[in-house]
Amino acid sequence: MFTSLTSIIGQDQAKKFLTTSFNRGKTSHAYLFRGPAGVGKKTCAHAFACLINCHAPVDDDACGNCISCKKYSSGNHPDLLIVEPEGAGIKIDQIRKLKKALTFPPFEARFRVVLLEDIHQTMRRKEVANSLLKTLEEPPEDTIFILTGDEAGGILPTILSRCQIIPFYSLPYNLVTQTLIDDGIDEQIAATLTGISEGSLGRARSLFKDELLVLRTEIIENMQQCSAGQPSGVDTVFRLAEKAASAKENTDELLDLLTLWFRDLMLVKNGLPEKIINFDLSHLMADFCNRWSFDELTEKIDLIGNAHRQLLRNCNRSLVFEVLFFELIR
Repeated sequence: MFTSLTSIIGQDQAKKFLTTSFNRGKTSHAYLFRGPAGVGKKTCAHAFACLINCHAPVDDDACGNCISCKKYSSGNHPDLLIVEPEGAGIKIDQIRKLKKALTFPPFEARFRVVLLEDIHQTMRRKEVANSLLKTLEEPPEDTIFILTGDEAGGILPTILSRCQIIPFYSLPYNLVTQTLIDDGIDEQIAATLTGISEGSLGRARSLFKDELLVLRTEIIENMQQCSAGQPSGVDTVFRLAEKAASAKENTDELLDLLTLWFRDLMLVKNGLPEKIINFDLSHLMADFCNRWSFDELTEKIDLIGNAHRQLLRNCNRSLVFEVLFFELIR
């Protein structure tokens, strides 16, 4: 699917800088697109790569119709090299393979474009970081590097100094919400996803796709209907704990969603309902606020934080959630 720079939501400053440098023939040999996750860095990198090698640019953007654009759109351009993290980050063998590829000229494009994704995950590996630094210090004349990294990532100053840094920012909430609505998502759920993701369209879409909001809702609605002293409450806890544990790599995200729920209840008790995030569950808040005191809500957030720490220590997932849910419904 063809993605143009103009179709990317927000990031006007970044797009303007890139098109201006391209039009002036002053494209840098290395860029670092840096900002929060899920705000369009990778999408923008692909669109800019497409523009760089477009045969007939139109209005500061790739045409989408030339042979180069069509190859970029299909993901089959031979001169676009994408290096993605494998596991915890990019591995040294990937950088060695890249260096070997760079000894040869581009197959057909004016510039070979190398996209190195989530570079902040790689900086913990000194061997990989130093090898990458050497590549950036001595780049082939016909190659442009585009690195992407989170704003909080510990990227080496030596790598930063060799890249043109392009900042990316959280998207305006109204734009994210409207885009999610255009995706076919209910308005209240879209607003909730926007608030939870803090303006990250990518994260909002991921939360919806993984159905974490659905699981959060099921947990909270069942929490409302049962108590620890009821036999049905025991069965409910075991069932929900099994579901939560099966979320696997998303369990931390699920715990964050539950933390936000209890945070919203605290805001309502403090007379600040306009600051809540869980808009889609606002109809349940009065009942929960009557059920627990402010101190009890604080205690429940602490319990969720303890569950976070237990999961980091590789404790049994099902057991962690069983204990947590029994405590939360008290």
